[in-house]
Amino acid sequence: MDYPDILHHGAKDGVTGSCHQLLMDAKHSLLIDCGLFQGAETSAEGKSAADRLAIEFPLDTIKALVATHVHIDHVGRIPYLLAAGFKGPILCSEPSAKLLPIVLEDAFKLGFSRDQKQVERYIKLIEQRIIALPYKTWFSLHESASLICRIRLQRAGHILGSAYVEIDLHYPETGEKKRIVFSGDLGAPHAPLLPAPKPPYRADLLVIESTYGDRLHEDRRTRRQRLESVIEQALANNGTVLIPAFSIGRTQELLYELEDIIHSKKLDALNKGQGNRAAVNPPLPSGETTAWMQEVGRSRMPEPRAGVRGEAKGKANISDQVEIDWPKLPIILDSPLASRFTQVYRELKPFWDNEALQRVKQGRNPLGFEQLLTVDSHQTHLAMVRHLAATARPAIVIAGNGMCSSGRIVNYLKAMLHDPRHDVLFIGYQAQGTPGRAIQMYGERGGYVDLDGERYKIGAKINTIGGYSAHADQKGLLGFVTRMRDWPSQVRIVHGETSAKHELGERLKALYKQAQRNLELSIPSGTSDT
Repeated sequence: MDYPDILHHGAKDGVTGSCHQLLMDAKHSLLIDCGLFQGAETSAEGKSAADRLAIEFPLDTIKALVATHVHIDHVGRIPYLLAAGFKGPILCSEPSAKLLPIVLEDAFKLGFSRDQKQVERYIKLIEQRIIALPYKTWFSLHESASLICRIRLQRAGHILGSAYVEIDLHYPETGEKKRIVFSGDLGAPHAPLLPAPKPPYRADLLVIESTYGDRLHEDRRTRRQRLESVIEQALANNGTVLIPAFSIGRTQELLYELEDIIHSKKLDALNKGQGNRAAVNPPLPSGETTAWMQEVGRSRMPEPRAGVRGEAKGKANISDQVEIDWPKLPIILDSPLASRFTQVYRELKPFWDNEALQRVKQGRNPLGFEQLLTVDSHQTHLAMVRHLAATARPAIVIAGNGMCSSGRIVNYLKAMLHDPRHDVLFIGYQAQGTPGRAIQMYGERGGYVDLDGERYKIGAKINTIGGYSAHADQKGLLGFVTRMRDWPSQVRIVHGETSAKHELGERLKALYKQAQRNLELSIPSGTSDT
């Protein structure tokens, strides 16, 4: 076998389960990510969901695991990796080092045990394994007479702590040198909170994601206007806006944008003479909040009608529309995990971008504003579902998970998806085989979706704003390659659906041909790992 080489143990036929093994020589390899499969990919290649969790590749040569970021489709199989006998360190960025134990605690509880003592022992083990690497700093992983390997992490702009990985390999006996870059998940430019990713200086071999390799995003100004417009239109129907969002990354970006909309509305009111400067950021009256939460606790779920679960009677009455008071609009974060991540995001302000830090200097709190209500206990969550289903009062609910396959968003959907007064707003990618994808596809047709084995009618209005994806679009992915000073001669395209991978590949080939550069392009797929 010629070295270096790469085996792809996940994310070669879809967008989840990222796991790539860099074979440096016969005795040394490096694992880049070890994520969960999601949606239809949990049972791909004729395997059961349980089989897809198993670590089926040998671990004897793997010297370390590099976690590009802490999304579950990149780190969710780490508990199974450790159970299979992996003894090496887990390398990640400094922010990821704080976030990863939280993610893996949740994964351990879901997949292994909720016994608190076992959970604590497991998290202690994870923390002992983690080596936090500063961005832009080379780390020497291995040095011998036959192989020298060093690693450097660079900001990827996807979520807080995300990184792409530069790996320098030197073979002293032959004098050969190779630089290999794994993109991880790349962020969109001008994303809230995070600096945009800058491509590496050079690469010999690039492994690049392609989630949105076949499409372009809206620009940030347009998507923010659309967010505001969609929410106002939805709330005018006397309904609640349900936003499925993953606990880390998307939730914090959404809170950041909502705080800015509310702040702008307050300034507009001030400029129209409806307030004074001291009232631009007034505290939400505690009595009002307490009274509202007491009302939530007293609410009962409406009686279901016969027939399809949750089928509704008719449409919302336009005459019942209400004027939206943004400064008093409840923004409900119903996810204990998202609340924990949001707190860590606040603690990691040094890693925010300049725009976010300027807002902090102005006395604003982008991730902890007055209208934000957090729901922690399961009892309060159920009461909130009952209250909003019964009253359909204007509110925005952010709940996980982002693809509606589990989590608290499912309870909201079961209770409210049938009602045309409500809206479901998707701001992230929906993988094939997930309830979120089904709602997107069939919602406008008056279809249905299966949730926990039961069928629910889709009567709510369904909206999608693609510009809020945390992934780079086609332009961003191509730019990551072409803005390098030395373009890679080898490119492998992974982490995308078939059409996205192939369209990105065709665009790359055209750019290389135009620039009169040589390109060896590979799109791993099927049952082969290489």
